[in-house]
Amino acid sequence: MHRNRLTFILVLAAVLLMSPVAHGASSDLVVSEVYAGGGNAGASFTNDYVELFNRGSTTVDLTGWSIQYAPATGTSWSPTALAGTLAPGRSYLVQLASAASIGAALPTPDATGTTNLAASGGKVAVVHDTAALTCGASAGSCSSVMSVRDLVGYGTATDFEGSGAAPALDSTTAATRAGGGCTDTDSNAADFTAAAGTPRNSSAAAAPCAGSPSAPSQSASVDLDVQSSISLTLAKTAVSFGNIASGATPAAVSERVTVASNDPAGYALSVRRAAFTPVDLPLGISTTAPAGAQLAPQLAGGAVVGIPIVSDLLLGTALAPSAIGGDIWPTSLAFASALPALAPGHYSSSVVYTVIAA
Repeated sequence: MHRNRLTFILVLAAVLLMSPVAHGASSDLVVSEVYAGGGNAGASFTNDYVELFNRGSTTVDLTGWSIQYAPATGTSWSPTALAGTLAPGRSYLVQLASAASIGAALPTPDATGTTNLAASGGKVAVVHDTAALTCGASAGSCSSVMSVRDLVGYGTATDFEGSGAAPALDSTTAATRAGGGCTDTDSNAADFTAAAGTPRNSSAAAAPCAGSPSAPSQSASVDLDVQSSISLTLAKTAVSFGNIASGATPAAVSERVTVASNDPAGYALSVRRAAFTPVDLPLGISTTAPAGAQLAPQLAGGAVVGIPIVSDLLLGTALAPSAIGGDIWPTSLAFASALPALAPGHYSSSVVYTVIAA
C-alpha cells in the first residue's frame, strides 16, 4: 500500500515512456536468374529462361503482369504474359526459346514464351502490364516507366539499373541475383554475377527473405520491470478567500486534484484539515468524480460537506488504474453559512489531500 499526504504540495510523480521501433517493408517481384544459352553448343539447358522471385512479404497476383525482353541496344520489346499467384519466398519459371535439343530440360515452367535471348547482352524487365515497352535506348530510361517493377540489363545492354549492367552470359552461365534472389540494391552490376544456372519453379521449396513474416527467425527476450506508482497533484499550493467582512459568506474557491495511479485495484482519495488559527472556522468541500471513479455518497448532488480535523473525509474511489495523464477531481472549498462575528486579523489553516492505493 502506498500513502501520500500533501498539504497543497506535490510530493511524488512517476512517468514511464516506451517507444516502438518501426521497420520498412521490402519490394516484391524481381528477376532472380536470366539464362540465354538454351540449346547452344555446350548448353546447360535446352531452353532460355527467366526466373522470378517474390522477395516481399505478401502474395502477388500475376494477372496482367508480363516479363519482357529487348536486344542489348534495341527498344523493341517482346512480352510474355504471366498468370497465377506467387507467394513470398517462392520462385516462378518462365521458359523461353531453344536453339536445339542440347542440354537438360528445365523444371516444369510456370509460363512459356518464344523469345530468343542473346547471351552477349540484352534487357529483361518485370512489367505490371502486358503492353510492349518502348524504352531502353539509354541508361535509366526504363526505370522511369511506372509499370516497370524490375529491370536487368546484362552484357552490352544500353539500359540497366545502377551504374552498370550485369555480366555477359554464355552457354553455361546465368545472370544470378545475390542472396538467393533477396538482394536488391537497384544496381545490376552489384546485384548479379555470372554463375551456373539453378532454375526454380513455383513448386520449389520456399526461401523467404530475412524480415519476411514467413522467414525462419529467432527471438530475443526483452524484460521491463514496471514499479508501482501513485501521485497526487494540486492545481494550487495555496488558496486565499481574500478580504472578508465579519458575518459574510466567502465565495467558494476551486482546487483541482489530479491522481495518477497504475494500481490495477484503483485508489481512494480523502481530505482532512487543521483548525484555523487563531479561531477555528467551519470549512467545507464539494467535488465531482472523474469518469470511471465513484463519488462518496455524502457528496452526491454537489453537497458541501464539512472537512474534519482529526479523521479523513472520503471524497471518492476508483476501482481501476487512472486515465492516461491522471484522473482529475474538481473540488471546491467553501463555507456552508455566514462566518460568525470575528475579530479583525489573519486566519489560516492547512488542508491535506491523501491518496491511498487499494
